[in-house]
Amino acid sequence: MASLTLEPKANQATLLPALLVATHANESDPNISITIQFEDTESLEKGEAATAKLSLGTEAPTYGSENAIAKMLETYPSLKGKSESLANTHEVKEWLARTRSYYPADFKTVEGPLLELDSHLTLRTYVVGYTLTTADLSVWGAVRGNKVAYAAIKKGNMLNLSRWFRFMEETNPWIMTAIHSLNAQAQEKKAAKSKEGASYDIALLDVEKGVVTRFPPEPSGYLHIGHAKAALLNDYFAHEQYKGTMICRFDDTNPTKEKEEFQDAIVEDLAGMGIKPDKVSYTSDYFEELYQYCLRMLKEEKAYADDTDQLTMREERMVGIASRRRDASVEENLSHFEEMKKGTEEGIEWCIRAKISVDNPNKAMRDPVIYRCNPQPHHRTGNAWKIYPTYDFCCPIVDSIEGVTHALRTMEYRDRNPQYEWVLNTLNLRKVHIWDFARMNFIRTLLSKRELTKLVDRGVVWGWDDPRFPTIRGIRRRGMTIEALREFILKQGPSRNIVNLDWTLFWATNKKYIDPVAPRHTAVLKDNAVPATIKGARAAPYTEQKPKHGKNAEVGMKSVVFSGSILIDQEDAKSLKQDEEITLMGWGNAIVRKISGTLNPLNQNVGSLELELHLQGDVKKTEKKVTWLSTEGQELVPVELVDFDYLFTKDKFEKDDVVDRFLNPHTEFRVAALADCNVAELKEDDIIQFERKGYYRVDKAFAHGQPAVLFNIPTGKASN
Repeated sequence: MASLTLEPKANQATLLPALLVATHANESDPNISITIQFEDTESLEKGEAATAKLSLGTEAPTYGSENAIAKMLETYPSLKGKSESLANTHEVKEWLARTRSYYPADFKTVEGPLLELDSHLTLRTYVVGYTLTTADLSVWGAVRGNKVAYAAIKKGNMLNLSRWFRFMEETNPWIMTAIHSLNAQAQEKKAAKSKEGASYDIALLDVEKGVVTRFPPEPSGYLHIGHAKAALLNDYFAHEQYKGTMICRFDDTNPTKEKEEFQDAIVEDLAGMGIKPDKVSYTSDYFEELYQYCLRMLKEEKAYADDTDQLTMREERMVGIASRRRDASVEENLSHFEEMKKGTEEGIEWCIRAKISVDNPNKAMRDPVIYRCNPQPHHRTGNAWKIYPTYDFCCPIVDSIEGVTHALRTMEYRDRNPQYEWVLNTLNLRKVHIWDFARMNFIRTLLSKRELTKLVDRGVVWGWDDPRFPTIRGIRRRGMTIEALREFILKQGPSRNIVNLDWTLFWATNKKYIDPVAPRHTAVLKDNAVPATIKGARAAPYTEQKPKHGKNAEVGMKSVVFSGSILIDQEDAKSLKQDEEITLMGWGNAIVRKISGTLNPLNQNVGSLELELHLQGDVKKTEKKVTWLSTEGQELVPVELVDFDYLFTKDKFEKDDVVDRFLNPHTEFRVAALADCNVAELKEDDIIQFERKGYYRVDKAFAHGQPAVLFNIPTGKASN
């Protein structure tokens, strides 16, 4: 059994020659059967830089388009043609060898061979001899597969080549069928890849030596969705892409902002996202080493102590002016560092700066601060230290010490990458590869921890788990599932393209996960709910067991109560017309026999309805499908339905925007409703669908005397 396997994503100039020769063999000789298949791999066999493989029975495979054609000619004599002379055979082999000259996708390189071919075809119908040969197929395939060469032919400037090219296509219709099959395979692979999400083939260096990544959160707040991307990417590269190691290291170098509460919450949130670090460490574990490294830099005159006030320092760095302390002696610098270490009044006034450059075009390289004095107790080390390293100083050092091989960081650190490398070079430490990826931004959303903290402290939101907040806890409280969160973020991948994402895409991903498993329930808005009398209903209420989900029996069963007295929403009642046939969802059709107003003539609401059951009616033919609840035979459950709007009115914030100017004054909307009796059994965090109202997460379960509170879950529609 013969087969030709091709890599559909490879350069078509290298694929089409073998594909056309194999297809021609099948078309021209009924005794030949070569199965043509497509395999989505970068190389069809380990160690082979080949994108075509010919297999003939038990023989060893032949790799490469040119070798495959040669092997087919050797195996199938009919491919040589009946009238092919010895001279022609030699010429065919020569043109097969020349096929390679049509591969380059650079016009200057391929122009010469095309002009030679054009000249050769003067007064010729075929490349070799007077009939179709593998030379025609191989050359035509290479030219057709080369976008640059094909574009040149379509211009029509090379008359003989254009004539021959068209003639081949018109007299051999099977050629285009073969090309379409290849293109269809390539498109299918491309579509599958697009559906799968982003590419993780970013060519990280030295991965064969092992991969160690790290996620270094600061325990000064709760993780938000931007942090989630960093954590998931580090986890993915360490545990899925390269089967390496991931470290979670708490960057606990600022005792003023950090709390154990935040640290514990970060651990919980990571576990909730399915991220299991191989090691958890703390920058505070390395305070002694970092202190020694700073001492060394001071002694080697690679750093200096500075008491310039913050405003002046900022201005000097901006315009490239050296600090007046830049050339202080080693002894002076060490003395000031010692005062800082003691946390004295004088020490508090000083900081340590790296001595890199005064006027480097990259302002991050203009003598950055690497150590500060802060006498406040640390949540782990207590009063042992009064000096703390900055993130930009300790991060490269601890990365190197802990064996991190690849530091995956957001693009905001890109200007500071040279600073990272300078620290490692200056201290002669092991190098670490850096990969920058774009941070995840969303419309009408702030991810600045400083700004989020302000909103919490001022009471603008309920707390860090407010469902309007972009924190992991906030979006989970709104109803986001972990599976959807992971899928959405991993689909963004490690790309460097900065985009402002729309939340609708985020929530649309979530809907895919909740729709197949969310139990269906019914709720009627309490305000102006309309009582309806049902003619034809049984005299006494009765209960039936119905599936909680019409398409998923595994979700379970629920009790549905039927009676002659029901409630429907005011908006539904207003839409009804006299004698109109409607469908009572889950029951059957009914005809509207009477619509009564309220006692107040100024009130346009519907007061009550009389409906007559018409269960033999066709539910597919009714325009209106109405949800309802029996008021008899069950105890309706009071619920509060809560919906939310964006916290901000501006899609994209600029650097100098005053956040308060864009705060949305109305972001929380509550309505009272009555729900079916099954809702009393729901627990906190359950996700359900109230039919025709949307998906909801139970934030507070029903307790006698207290309504259940449910948060609306967006589904990706614009209204959400």
